[in-house]
Amino acid sequence: MTGKRIGYIRVSSLDQNYERQLEGIKLDKCFIDKASGKDTARPQLEAMLNYVRDGDLIIVHSMDRLARNLDDLRRLVQQLTEKKIKIEFLKENLTFTEEDAPMSKLLLSVMGAFAEFERSLIKERQREGIALAKKKGVYKGRKPSLSSDQIVEMKQRISNGDKKSHIANDLGISRETLYQYLRKTPKKPSNARTERR
Repeated sequence: MTGKRIGYIRVSSLDQNYERQLEGIKLDKCFIDKASGKDTARPQLEAMLNYVRDGDLIIVHSMDRLARNLDDLRRLVQQLTEKKIKIEFLKENLTFTEEDAPMSKLLLSVMGAFAEFERSLIKERQREGIALAKKKGVYKGRKPSLSSDQIVEMKQRISNGDKKSHIANDLGISRETLYQYLRKTPKKPSNARTERR
């Protein structure tokens, strides 16, 4: 009996578009985590590990979607292949099985280490860029997601009783981002104050 084709997707925040990772890939089931990859304590990863069986194939966009460090990556791949589950990484064009020779295990370590190193370089460049911009006085921080007109529209719709999830969807932001705007913006003045004008 042929095993199932199972997808695993991880995005690091609620705002990221996860659909592109395995777009066009035929799957029997897909598990999606919207969480940081700093460790393996992710609900959908755990659900997938409990779901997969001998003969299944797990498809992941890239190694860093499964694990953010080499130890976790090696452990997960070994844990899966020992159960006779294949795992395929599309970006790296690599598939691992229980029959892998020592060369494949070495390749996993090298590619995983390279991905980890690449991430640390990107983070270092970001930190250096921000420090330099702050020194020059040009660092403005992250651009706001909404314009001032959109914020006014958002507040107006909330006061009209529109659902916050619908408003967030229409504005292209997550509900958490919407709540952040509500926490940041000062409340309207009371009626007593407006009557004094």
